[in-house]
Amino acid sequence: MNEYRVLIADDHPMARMAIRSLLDQDPSFRVIGEASDGEEAYRLCGELQPDLVLMDINMPKWTGLEATREVKKAYPHIKVVILSVSDDVADLISAIQFGAQGYLLKNLEPDDWIAYLHALLDEDSDISREMANRLLHHFRRQEIPDEPGPDVLTPREREILMYVGEGKTNREISDQLIIAENTVKNHIKNILEKLQLTNRVQLAAYAARHHLEKKQMGG
Repeated sequence: MNEYRVLIADDHPMARMAIRSLLDQDPSFRVIGEASDGEEAYRLCGELQPDLVLMDINMPKWTGLEATREVKKAYPHIKVVILSVSDDVADLISAIQFGAQGYLLKNLEPDDWIAYLHALLDEDSDISREMANRLLHHFRRQEIPDEPGPDVLTPREREILMYVGEGKTNREISDQLIIAENTVKNHIKNILEKLQLTNRVQLAAYAARHHLEKKQMGG
């Protein structure tokens, strides 16, 4: 089992305590530090080199978005998930533009938090259809301006994207389509480039926004 080293950045001590308590329930996560503002989060990233930063969007000194931008410039290997109470699609767009790999709503159920983080950190993690719907129901009716449409993808790429949206792993997709697992990985890499996305969770969100479902693929 992989262990992920986590830095929590939130200006509210009770919020940090709640997040730490949640992560402590899963042995995959080890909290290695806490920050109370964006500047401190950036400094601790340099000192501690976490695998993941959970970054509150609103903090003093540097906001979570500003801190994310600086962290990704200096330490591009560190994954950052923005934490927010807002389901405004503009905040989601801003988080992606500033370099965040994910956007997590604070009012999600604890199990959904853990499932989301596993899906983000492990590309082959199983994201169930129910899980995808819970994560994305706030955003799926809203379009992101200037987002590439599904028509930039080949029929095979759209088919694979549909399976990603359903939560299928690469192995499950390869078994379903009777193709090599490495072929699936190459297709997903091409899909990410064409859609200007960076990870599997964002692909699942895209599939939900564009209603890419099996019945539309002729299934």
